[in-house]
Amino acid sequence: MSILDVFNGDGFSVVSLTDAINSLKFVPGYVGSRGLFGESSVSTTTVAIEQKGDTLKLIPPTPRGAPGTTIEKTARSMLSINVPHFQIDDAVMAEEVQNVRPFGQESGQDSVMRLIGERMQIHGQSHEATLEYSRIGAIKGLVTYADGSILDLFKIFGVTKEAVIDFNLDATSTTGAFRKACAAVTRQMAGILDGTPFVGIEAICGDNFFDNLIANAEVRDTWRSSLQAAELRTNYVNAGLTFGSFIFGGIMWTNYRGSVDGVGYVHTDHAHLYPVGVPGLFKTYVAPADYMETVNTLGLLRYAKQFRMPNDKGVSMEVQTNPLNICTRPRVLIDSTWT
Repeated sequence: MSILDVFNGDGFSVVSLTDAINSLKFVPGYVGSRGLFGESSVSTTTVAIEQKGDTLKLIPPTPRGAPGTTIEKTARSMLSINVPHFQIDDAVMAEEVQNVRPFGQESGQDSVMRLIGERMQIHGQSHEATLEYSRIGAIKGLVTYADGSILDLFKIFGVTKEAVIDFNLDATSTTGAFRKACAAVTRQMAGILDGTPFVGIEAICGDNFFDNLIANAEVRDTWRSSLQAAELRTNYVNAGLTFGSFIFGGIMWTNYRGSVDGVGYVHTDHAHLYPVGVPGLFKTYVAPADYMETVNTLGLLRYAKQFRMPNDKGVSMEVQTNPLNICTRPRVLIDSTWT
């Protein structure tokens, strides 16, 4: 068998290549590492979401034996959202494969597979960065893609975005105004959730917002006599991590510093607050690839496929993902800014 013929082996089928790329380990982004998004596989390229708002009412007393109070049934609505498609095309040319020779007991297929594995890992990291970027967008309520298109979750779900909050971080007073503002946000989210349980609130912050948060008089006064005082002097709490993070006013504030190609995932002056522990709040829907063998099958997070070039100069390959990241109750997403 020639070196190029290994591409016809079982190790280079869609199933094998897909298994290989899904087993690659990546350093996850912060949002991905938090496990906020529940993943669901779908067999279609659109996702239908049923919306039903339950209403709580105080029930007036009625005489025994008399008719009771009738509560109007809430109408249901169906939303349909297209799942975006992300694909990277590449190729392994014959001249690259020609110089790949078995070493020791390795077969030609093992050596070529290692070459393709390196390519898939690079492309997989780009897909991972794209996945993280769209999840950040879901936390903002506006999922922005690299082509400039925007999935406006507020418009799709027919709700109005809450007003941006200014926590007045540069205030010099230590009378508790900032802590009261944090409590107000918690109550605001609880009111929007209308009885749905949540376990806390988190905020991802841009660099400038986080630095001014650390410098806030109330924050510094609270931590001044604690073990974290040394960390405050360096402007980072939990500085040993790749991101600074601390809890104040019942909110976990995290400095998010992710960027790709100079594009920051979070604006330096902004913070995005969201509740955690709400069932089904953040979802990732994964659609199948656009191949004959994957039609109407449950989607996988990544796919890889190779096919021989018509002129036999090499083998074309592609890596693709089809994830839709959304927040199912975008009204709970609240932004803050520092100016």
